Amino acid sequence: MSKDEYGVLLYYKFASIPDLNSLFSFYHSNCNSLGLLGRVRLSPNGVNVTVGGLLSALEKHIEAVKSNSLFQGTDFKLASSHHPLNDKVSIECGFTSLSIRVVKELVTFSSYPLLNPPEVSNAGRHLSAAEFHSVLQSAGQLMKNGSPTDDKQLVLLDARNLYETRIGKFHAPSVETLDPGIRQYSDLPCWIDDNSEQLRGKHVLMYCTGGIRCEMASAYIRSKGAGFENVFQLYGGIQRYLEQFPDGGFFRGKNFVFDHRISVGSSDTSIMGACLICGSSYDNYSSRCRCTHCRILVLICDSCQIKSDAYVCELCQKHRMDFGSIPSVEDGKLATVLDKNDLKTVCSDSKISSQLPSRNGNAAPRKLRILCLHGFRQNASSFKGRSASLAKKLKSIAELVFIDAPHELPFIYQSCTVAKNSCAPPTGQHAPPPENCRRKYAWLVASDFGGKVEADWKIANQPFDPLQYQGQTDGFDVSLAYLKKLFSEQGPFDGILGFSQGAAMAALLCAQGDKLKAEIDLRFVILCSGFALPLADFGQKPINCPSLHIFGSDPGKDRQITSHTSRYLASRFEDGCSVIIEHEFGHIIPTRSPYMDNIKDFLRRFL
Repeated sequence: MSKDEYGVLLYYKFASIPDLNSLFSFYHSNCNSLGLLGRVRLSPNGVNVTVGGLLSALEKHIEAVKSNSLFQGTDFKLASSHHPLNDKVSIECGFTSLSIRVVKELVTFSSYPLLNPPEVSNAGRHLSAAEFHSVLQSAGQLMKNGSPTDDKQLVLLDARNLYETRIGKFHAPSVETLDPGIRQYSDLPCWIDDNSEQLRGKHVLMYCTGGIRCEMASAYIRSKGAGFENVFQLYGGIQRYLEQFPDGGFFRGKNFVFDHRISVGSSDTSIMGACLICGSSYDNYSSRCRCTHCRILVLICDSCQIKSDAYVCELCQKHRMDFGSIPSVEDGKLATVLDKNDLKTVCSDSKISSQLPSRNGNAAPRKLRILCLHGFRQNASSFKGRSASLAKKLKSIAELVFIDAPHELPFIYQSCTVAKNSCAPPTGQHAPPPENCRRKYAWLVASDFGGKVEADWKIANQPFDPLQYQGQTDGFDVSLAYLKKLFSEQGPFDGILGFSQGAAMAALLCAQGDKLKAEIDLRFVILCSGFALPLADFGQKPINCPSLHIFGSDPGKDRQITSHTSRYLASRFEDGCSVIIEHEFGHIIPTRSPYMDNIKDFLRRFL
């Protein structure tokens, strides 16, 4: 390789970083002085780097990094390549600028907090490219030092995403290869959980592009305990394997890479990929075509790109995305027929949207419909206002429908107490007329709730009790009948999002199990600042319904519903069917990153 050639350098290192600021300054100074472009990710637990530049500059960078004892034993993967153009591919891959960021994780292994996050120190045993090849070549023969012993116990596990495995993967005769077919790496833990029996008692050989994804994934498998000890991973990933076996060895097709090269092949020019539309052999991602709905990369040949610009990936097709009928268009206007008999309590976050037909004759995929249940002494309008940011960030995948609860509450105000003396409102000051205020509602009420609504404000007969929700256990039957009617007239809904008392109500619905299947059929629930109530309907049997639990992590942050209360509710759902997101805020639904990304990841499973 000529030192004046352009090249790409990839490396990662898991190590405790004592001074992130100092390391950030080093990368900023060194990469800029050498003219390197690309991505540098720093975390308290290590670094992950993909940069490009002149080969001579990359070699100088390697020498500078090696001078730091933290990087002892690092595998620097350096390859020559064409110079990145200022085109869509280079811009999307981040090779037209230098991006240095401090992150929590070098790779996002899970979209939600894991009860027992894997320790990279427990990762599977590294196999060199030659050892990996030998295992596949001699499957069925004994190897030393705890290596795989027979082909019936040997299984290959691809730790990459579907768009990567489409164009290339390992294939060895008589060795089973498992392709999770996931959209993103953070979906892998769920796949492992759901398919653990395919791995139990087996010798698992894992591989990915450069090795970093296998570090966390292999540790996660091994953390499952007995029966999952024998996990091995390809050191240096597919890239090192193809360098060792330029004819491809047991690898078929091309290795997808996350830089401007897009993919790297071997001397074997056979094509594994196929056009999503016509099925012809094709493996070129340079056009960056994506699924209209989930935005995953798709393979569309040149001819089909001319015919259409809207596509639906295999995963969206597999999960039977509902494309609906195409509305008629006359004189450039969309003709839409609306049902004017909506319940007055229904308040959607988006009006019926114009879905013009795409060129391939399909309308945009149907969004998830989520029914939103507000908290105690709230209403649909106020909850919609408080959830405006959430609705906006979910608008591409979900429609939120807000409703009032059936139990109307009286207008009350709390008197103030100063030095043990109760003080009435100052003379001349009055509460606003009730007709100028929105009514407040509840799903569950106290046992002494009379059901009557006063026409005017009244003073509370006692101070507000932060534990009042524990005594609000009546009125479930009324709310249940109300929701059955709403599902019948306004459904179907894919799931329910409940906040505080609304979350308690949603949990009670889930606890009904199959008894409500014909009337209230839920695919999932999202329970925010939720709590469990000691009602007979809740029962003792674990609840079997996919659930996302969102609540504040530290005691005292949510001053109304404590974290251990919400955590107990999550424990009432079956293992493997609940996801927990803990945040550092109070009695709210967080919409910042990474919480918003985690919420979207959960919902995308149902698209």
